[in-house]
Amino acid sequence: MPNSTFLPQRGNYRNLIAFQKSECIYDVTVLFTRKYLAKGDRTVDQMVQAARSGKQNIAEGCAASTTSRETEIKLLNVAKASLQELLLDYEDYLRINDMNRWVIGNPRLEKLRAICTGNNESAYYRNLFEKCDAEMVCNLAITLIHQTDVFLRKLIDRAKEDFLQTGGIREQMTRGRLDYRSTHKQ
Repeated sequence: MPNSTFLPQRGNYRNLIAFQKSECIYDVTVLFTRKYLAKGDRTVDQMVQAARSGKQNIAEGCAASTTSRETEIKLLNVAKASLQELLLDYEDYLRINDMNRWVIGNPRLEKLRAICTGNNESAYYRNLFEKCDAEMVCNLAITLIHQTDVFLRKLIDRAKEDFLQTGGIREQMTRGRLDYRSTHKQ
């Protein structure tokens, strides 16, 4: 019987709140760029790719986590960086178009934060999108990005802690082999 503690399988990224929220961000961004930006505008590609990179790097990092905490941490940081790039695009859009970025204390932001905290389903935001103007969509995306960033920081901290506790793949493989040898002496 294989040792269940040796390289436990990880990578169930679809259950992670960070992934779920990043999927919402991606969908909102695709809809936003289709509706509010001109076809051929280079920003469209950049925003969609930044949103995609956030989502995809969470998935790839989690899938790699079984054998490489280093790769997991690097890719989760790439996801964070991509979403920060996207955050700037939404902030730029608001500023350039003389729209408001909602700040702490604004009742609309407080309501929006509660909505985003309670909803991680992409379909919810796709349905909500049609009822929103550009300012609302930007603030929605900004809120989701901030929330996702918090969850990504927690995932990175957990990955660092797991590495400190269990080591890297070579250490785990050596421990697994030594454990096997000690239980299967002839």
